[in-house]
Amino acid sequence: MKKMLAVLTLSTQIIFAQHIVQKLDDATKDLMNSSGAVASSLSFYVADESGNFVYEYQGNKGLSTASTQKIFTAGAALETLGKNYTYKTTSSYSGTISGGVLNGNLFISSNGDPTLGSWRYDGYKPENFKQKLIEAVKKSGITKISGDLIIDDSYFDHQTIPGGWPWDDLGNYYGAGVWGVNWRENQFDINMNGKDFKSFSYPLEGVKWLNDLKAGGSSDQSLIFTAPHSDVALINGMLPAGKAITVSGAVPNPPLQLAVEVKQWLKESGIDVSGKTATNSQLEIEGKQPLEVPKNNVILTYQSPTLDKIIYWFLRKSINLYGENLIKTLGKEKKGEGSFKSGIVYLKEFWKSKGINPVMINFADGSGLSPQNYVAAKAEVQALLYAKKQPWFDSYYDGFPTQDNGMKMKSGTMSDTKSFAGYHTAKDGKKYVFSIIINNYQGSGSTELQKILNVLK
Repeated sequence: MKKMLAVLTLSTQIIFAQHIVQKLDDATKDLMNSSGAVASSLSFYVADESGNFVYEYQGNKGLSTASTQKIFTAGAALETLGKNYTYKTTSSYSGTISGGVLNGNLFISSNGDPTLGSWRYDGYKPENFKQKLIEAVKKSGITKISGDLIIDDSYFDHQTIPGGWPWDDLGNYYGAGVWGVNWRENQFDINMNGKDFKSFSYPLEGVKWLNDLKAGGSSDQSLIFTAPHSDVALINGMLPAGKAITVSGAVPNPPLQLAVEVKQWLKESGIDVSGKTATNSQLEIEGKQPLEVPKNNVILTYQSPTLDKIIYWFLRKSINLYGENLIKTLGKEKKGEGSFKSGIVYLKEFWKSKGINPVMINFADGSGLSPQNYVAAKAEVQALLYAKKQPWFDSYYDGFPTQDNGMKMKSGTMSDTKSFAGYHTAKDGKKYVFSIIINNYQGSGSTELQKILNVLK
């Protein structure tokens, strides 16, 4: 009797599995036969939570990923750096203090903390850093600085933007670059009324504007163009006429922005800085030698939130800055070079060592903003399955947004690209891991892809 029940149970499971596969295949073919898919490419792969194959449609095909690329960066960072890893920003001084006067320079340096001055973390906002810095300066006995305020932004190399990012993206908040010293997530906001500037979220240092905006449409269709170290910014496109709206851009020189704000803080606190503000990269641009940060005379060590909290926001809000910062951090920590190139080399080595075929993971950045990322859906599923077995998985999984369809998944959207990757528990309790990537679909494709994902429910 028990044998008969076991056979019946197994037969039922096989029939159900075949039914799921058939429905997935029907839904996939419906998508690929739709009018918008004439010139599109699809990579789709599904496994159960144990890694057993369920279904694929060109699962080995490498396509541009958009933000599902972040699942690789997040996993490698958590395992390599550890979920309790923190970034550090320090302040120190050169010279001597006599009678309250610092006869030397005040320095601020960092190992690239992407959260410095972020608004996302309680206790780590701009005012929190300001308070701790001013307290440290006063505690050291400094009432006046005869020298300069220097921001040492030399921890990473000089390339702040990954190669291959589209020019249309660079000046917008999601295209912010990575610096040795980051500040306020390298983002600023402009309050607009139609095409007219009303106010900035904070005074943007040394930037002059060209405004080609036109009034029209019902939504924000504007683009901001800023370039690293540039003092000219352009905004164009369209904004709704007579409507208040906020647009966000990328700061062209975050270390300099921090320098100017810190000098103002000191002044407001009664601490005069006689010299100038400068960054080490700025000194190099001027043909001068960058200044070495004193290893002694450290008055403040300011730690970031732990990496698990950074990964949460990285995945939950898809913050490209965090991804590229992690890539440079991995390059610095594992290859001795804080560059995009070294970090990408390490990222590929990491996932190759976990059993992913390297020809299926052609990475170009850490966030997915580059259309030069080419990754197969099967590789994304393999990465998700690997993460599920690791002690850091809870920190990883927590960051995945829960979508309207109940699935715990990371999504990606870019021009002519849509992707989903994640985990789902179906109504019958069976757990699936999946990835679906489509390129060059004419139209959003979201509705069509949702029909496929609904099968897994």
